[in-house]
Parts: sequence; C-alpha cells; structure tokens
Amino acid sequence: MELPTIAAPGVGERADAVAEAACHLYDTVAPWRTGVPGGWSRTAAEDAAEAIETTAHALAHIDPGAEVVLAPVHAALADLRRRLGLAPADPLTAAGLPATPRTVGNPRRTRWVRVLTPPSPRQPPSRTTS
Repeated sequence: MELPTIAAPGVGERADAVAEAACHLYDTVAPWRTGVPGGWSRTAAEDAAEAIETTAHALAHIDPGAEVVLAPVHAALADLRRRLGLAPADPLTAAGLPATPRTVGNPRRTRWVRVLTPPSPRQPPSRTTS
C-alpha cells in the first residue's frame, strides 16, 4: 500500500505532536540526562501506555492488515501493565473499539475528563485589566 503525501485534516499535525511529545518524554526519563534511573510514577506509566495503545488503535485503521501487524504491540503493553501492577487496558468490543465509553476529544483517558461549564449568569467572567 502506498500512502498519499497529504494526510486528512489534522492527522499530520496530531501525529507530529505525538512524535514530538514522545521524544520529550524519552529525553526526560533518560537516566544519562537525569542521573536517576526511571523517574516514573504509576500515573505517568499508565498515561504513556495508554498513549501507545491509542496510537496503535489509530494506526490499525491505516490498512486492512494493520490490526494484525500491531497485535504484538498490544500484547507487549498488556504484559508491561501486568509487570508494573497497572490496570489492564480497556477491553475491546468485537468491532475493535474500547468497551468503555470514550470521552470527547480524548478517546482512552477516562480519568482525565474535565467538565467545562459556562460562567454563572449571576457572576460576570473575571477580567484582567492593564
């Protein structure tokens, strides 16, 4: 399969942001930079695993056989989660989608849901003056 040179709107920018963030994460936890091995917390490890899982789910839609090719990634991450004592990834339905409801704008991170509410009509929004 040959991919087009131009991605769908937003795909290229988001993929670039994921790659950039992964590089920054690697640089942050690299022991030769920090002098401290690891530096991971339970939440940070779970977030990183979820990022890889979600990216693998996205890449699975690139080609009909991609899901099979990416299956070892999910198996490896499931093993890593067990080794680290993390909760397993969200189970998938027969359609390959996570069984738990997805959050708006962030499909896998159910614990980081932020509810944005408009300001109360009784209180004007705060403003900064110069």
